[in-house]
Amino acid sequence: MLLIALLVVSAISSLAQGRTYDDIIETKQLIVSVYRDFAPFSFEKDGKAHGIDVDIAKQIAKSLNVELTVRFTTADESVEDDLRNTLWKGDFQTKTKSDLMMRVPYDRDYSQMRDDIGELVHDRVHMFAPYHTESWQIAFNKNKIEEVSTMAVFQYHDIGVEVDTVPAFYLTGAFRGTMTKHTHHYPNIRLARDAMLAEEVDAIMGLRSEVSHLLVEQPANFELATNAFPLIGRQQWDIGMAVKSDYRQLSYAIGDVVTEMVKNGQMARIFEQYGSIYQQPTYYNP
Repeated sequence: MLLIALLVVSAISSLAQGRTYDDIIETKQLIVSVYRDFAPFSFEKDGKAHGIDVDIAKQIAKSLNVELTVRFTTADESVEDDLRNTLWKGDFQTKTKSDLMMRVPYDRDYSQMRDDIGELVHDRVHMFAPYHTESWQIAFNKNKIEEVSTMAVFQYHDIGVEVDTVPAFYLTGAFRGTMTKHTHHYPNIRLARDAMLAEEVDAIMGLRSEVSHLLVEQPANFELATNAFPLIGRQQWDIGMAVKSDYRQLSYAIGDVVTEMVKNGQMARIFEQYGSIYQQPTYYNP
């Protein structure tokens, strides 16, 4: 009995402390953190995990010949907080850690960011395997707006955004605040889309992957705009994954799987299943 108890404690401790590549292969279990209620990337339906990130994680687990355990995490105040909570320090209450976190910025400047005393902010994690390029996107009701060639139209037309996001700050702060009174804030971009359906706003602005997903099975008069976003800063950026910095071997194995998925078209097909626009990161260009 004592031996069994010790084995159980050892197994629990292993899950709580994070695991090496060899541990994962030996236990045949990969624990992956995804964001809660974040369609089309990760969400629950009928008690099961669904979404682009979940499908990618399933393929990674299949390629490694292990079982997948999806762990939903609620977004904290920053990505740094999310990385801490999921990978190197653990959940606040249970202290459990995941082996892999999805949807992490893949950017050298971000990964090499330093604090006030010159120490690396992200020295405890390793960010790798960019799997898609994200950007901002406007969708509009063509019955209300003929076209969106520039942002100037939103000096006269109402647009919905998710509160406390880059689009929200952009539309209320850029161009001397001339779009502020026409900018409407919602708890999430789906509710902004619903407001466009109800003709409370004439357009919405959010992540391209989310906005394109939300237009699936919507009225034919809802269209994606093709305009750029002056003064917004970075127009597009890569999204990748992260593991604890000590576990580079795991990142190499997963990186090989992701590369194959991108090159054989499987990554694009997963995005297509959710009606979400996919852009291949330049990392994989010849």
